[in-house]
Order: sequence, then C-alpha cells, then structure tokens
Amino acid sequence: MLMRRLAMDYLVSWKNNPRRKPLVFRGARQVGKSYLARKFAELHMGGIAEINLEKTPEAGDLFADKSPMKILPRLEMLTGTKIIPGKTLLFLDEIQATPDVFASLRYFHEVIPSLHIIAAGSLLEFVLCEHDFSMPVGRIEYLHLGPVTYEEFLAGSGRVHLAEFLGQHEVVNELPLPVHEQFMGAFREYLAIGGMPEAIQAFVDSSSFLETDKVKQSILSTYQDDFSKYGKRVNVQRLRHVFQKLPMLVGGKFMHSRVDNDAQARDIGEALRMLCLAKVACKVHHSSCNGVPLSAEADEKKFKVLFLDVGLLSRACGLSLLEFEKAQDIMLVNSGAVCEQFIGQHLLYSKQFFDDPELHYWSREKRQSSAEVDYVLSQGNQIIPVEVKAGKTGRLKSLHAFLKEKKRKFGIRFNSDLPSLLDTAAVLPTEESIDYRLLSLPLYMVGQLRRLIRSSI
Repeated sequence: MLMRRLAMDYLVSWKNNPRRKPLVFRGARQVGKSYLARKFAELHMGGIAEINLEKTPEAGDLFADKSPMKILPRLEMLTGTKIIPGKTLLFLDEIQATPDVFASLRYFHEVIPSLHIIAAGSLLEFVLCEHDFSMPVGRIEYLHLGPVTYEEFLAGSGRVHLAEFLGQHEVVNELPLPVHEQFMGAFREYLAIGGMPEAIQAFVDSSSFLETDKVKQSILSTYQDDFSKYGKRVNVQRLRHVFQKLPMLVGGKFMHSRVDNDAQARDIGEALRMLCLAKVACKVHHSSCNGVPLSAEADEKKFKVLFLDVGLLSRACGLSLLEFEKAQDIMLVNSGAVCEQFIGQHLLYSKQFFDDPELHYWSREKRQSSAEVDYVLSQGNQIIPVEVKAGKTGRLKSLHAFLKEKKRKFGIRFNSDLPSLLDTAAVLPTEESIDYRLLSLPLYMVGQLRRLIRSSI
C-alpha cells in the first residue's frame, strides 16, 4: 500500500524553496514520520542517508565538532552513502536521543544551506520543552504530523476516486444519496480502524478488524512502555492510570476527580502535561471567543481532552467494533465522544503543517442558561462555532446561544445527514430570534471544512 500523506506536497514545496531550513517533524510515535521522510526521499530526492540516533547513539559523537564540513564525511562513512547537497536527504531519526545533535542543526543551515535535512523524534517535545542546550532559534522549521486523515485513508485503501471527489465537491452541488452512503460506509470503517498507519495497513492486508485491533493494542502498549523515557522522576504508575482513563473522558470538561478521587490534582495535571508533550493527548482549552487569536483568551485551567486517534480511543474503551462495518447507525456505544474525537483530531491539524496544533471550545455556565459549543475555529477574522452530532438530528441550542452572545452570523454543524447551506432563523429561550447561515456537513467532510468555509461565508 502506498500511503500518500497530504504533507508530501508540503515537503515538495520545502525542497524547492531556496530559503528552506532544516525541517523537524513533530508528532506522536507511530503516526508515520519516518515513513514520510523515506517516501519523500524515494520520490523526490536522489537518495537518503539515514541515521537512527536511538539505535546508534554513538553517532551523536560525530556532531561534537560542530563543523558540518567535517561532520559530513563521517556521516558518509557511518551510513555508507555519499551525501550530495541538493540531491541527498540527510534524515536524522529519533533525534531526541541525542539533543546536542538537534542543537547542531543551526550550523548545517549556516554552512551548507543547500543540504536537505529532516529530523524526527517521537518524544522530541520533552527535549524542546526542557532543553539545556542552545536552541537553533530561527534556523530550523517544523512540520506537525497527526494521524492519517479520512481522505488519506480513502486513498490508501484503494478508493482514490472517492478522495478526489470529496476534495472537489461543493455544498451547492447535490450529493447523490448512494454516494453519501458510500462515504458513510467508509467513515464507519475509519471509526473502527482509526488513523494509525500500521493499523490501516493491517486492515488493507487482511480485511480483518481482529488483526487491526491487535495492531492498535500493540501501539497502546508501546505508548505505555515509553513512560519510563519521559524523565528521571516520572511516576509511571500514575501516568499509566491517567493514560487509561483519558479515552473515557473525551467530550467533557476535564476534572481531576474523574481520573482519581484520591490523587492530588497537581499530580494528575503533571501526568496529563507529559502525555500532551508525547502527543498522545491534547488539551482543548476554553476560550471566551471575543476575538482572534482565540488563544489570547484561553483559560489554562478549563479544558477538555482529546486522545490521539479515534481508532485507539475505541480500542482503549474496549468497544467491540469487529462488526462495525455492518452497523447502519453510528450510535453503537459512546457515539457522541467517538464522533467528537473524530472531528477534533481532524480540526487539530486542519491548518498549515507549520502551525502549532491547537483547538478551543466555548461554554457558558449559568443556572438555567448553560451552553457549550464543541469546538470554535478562527478563519481570518471570523470566529466560527462548530457543533458535532452523531446522528441526523439534534438541537443547536448552544450554537444559537453562542451566535447571539458573540454577535456572529455563521455556524457549522457536523452530523450524518447530507450537506447543506441554509440561511435560517432560530428562536431563543428568551423569545429573541437570530438570523444566521448554517453550514451543515456530514461528519466525513471535516477534512474539507476550511475550503468549504471560504465558499460559504
């Protein structure tokens, strides 16, 4: 299977940019960082010189000189590959194992700017957050990689025509019901399989959800095996406890007591911080949403959580999805949380690959007038509320409350119905009315949201 990632186009642009800098991949373990670098070299470079610094930490000593012109011949000896600037990709994998190598990237940029360098590391965030070396500020750039998207899943599982159709469809054009049902069938598959490349490969090879579940369980175990690498004074048992609880907490405001009544909030908070650094979890912060950027009014103490991937979430929750492809109703178990996870993980990485992944939500906690909008996005100067519904129906009370309070005229709903764009009105509990435009999209169109917003506002 050729798993073409959307990031490949970004890499080609990076390659051809004369102002490029060494590129650092950031993302959780097993989302496909190493595969992407190798496939990029295979398709668009003249060769690759790869060094895994976790497997060969002694290679880090080669960078001690800090002179790229002296380092390159040593790397050629180690890899057995002639490194030709402009043609050969130098790929430094698991760079977090030798942080000093990360610091030396600045010298390569300054001395040999024509050399294409990609670095990656599964626990790189710990190095970036807690580094005690000179960071190559302004001399490197980042690419953030998340799980395989729904469109990438379609293409990777032999349905390129569906992925291409989705990328060109406009809401004003009618979507035939049989086509919609095809997309919904593939969407149910994605919920069952998730976006981890190895899990998708297992399904493509075997057509077996059982084999896919084995892979996902192995990935979950690998993440827990990594806990001892998070730091010298890490409480592995507490990390494991929080990690195992997180999938059950998606969709609701995070409360430490829901994880462990007996543990100190600061201990739970520290464990969650580490899981977020490892990219296996993500905080969705509350924002007052009065202006852009949304992060300017984010409340660090008020947040929801997302797990890394909907397939891993399903497996971690013990949901029986072996026969999921036969289900005609998404509402099997925990449907709201599963769909909110699916939408959330796509929105998290919906901006440019160089943008830090972040996501926000909004809530109003008042007696008899409480409201919560699942996600809030900004696009340009627009602030846009997003509601997620698992089925075809569902009230939009919170979305209406947001539009009224923030004086906005555009909202988004994801559900399992056909797409539509409506100029509509709503009557609030106060008997006030609001007029607004509603972009209603089937859940599987989340990857097209940014494009469709531009043509809908």
